[in-house]
Amino acid sequence: MRVGTLLALVLLALVAGCATAPRQTRDICAVFEQRDGLFTDWQREAVRAEKKYGVPVPILMATMYTESGFQPNARPPRTKLFGFIPWTRPSTAYGYSQALDGTWDHYQSATGNWAARRTNFADAIDFIGWYHAQNGQVTGIQLNDAYSLYLAYYSGPKGYMRGDWRSNAQLQKTAQRFSNMAATYEQQLRKCN
Repeated sequence: MRVGTLLALVLLALVAGCATAPRQTRDICAVFEQRDGLFTDWQREAVRAEKKYGVPVPILMATMYTESGFQPNARPPRTKLFGFIPWTRPSTAYGYSQALDGTWDHYQSATGNWAARRTNFADAIDFIGWYHAQNGQVTGIQLNDAYSLYLAYYSGPKGYMRGDWRSNAQLQKTAQRFSNMAATYEQQLRKCN
């Protein structure tokens, strides 16, 4: 019985370790080293998504960094009722990719990946690649244009084409930070391969 209990605890620790965010998130080499484990290999999954959709690994990973900070259960903070009572969330964004419920449902339907979960890295990185590629097809954004891809990721393709982002200075700043992070990740990736 002790061996069974010990084995169960070891397995639980391994699974729990897979559900935590990496500690060093601003260095893509460190992120990949921290997440190269028994159950998943983040770099392999990111490269797979790049090959499948044509979106560079640095943009895929910068999306996840910007959206969730690599937190598997990330959600937008709740609004406050009367300034102090936790209330509703401003959107249904959830998981590594911060995909909205409807967008995630569309991804599952379009790809046939009905078992995909937003809290699973491999599924989330595949979604990010798919969504960037879809936005690129609809809007004409090049898949290496990090700034514009982020604006479309956040605004959706219709919002991007309407130019909703033009009156949103905060979103433009976030898109610039995103673009800078993608460029940093690209430089780092050259050194860690």
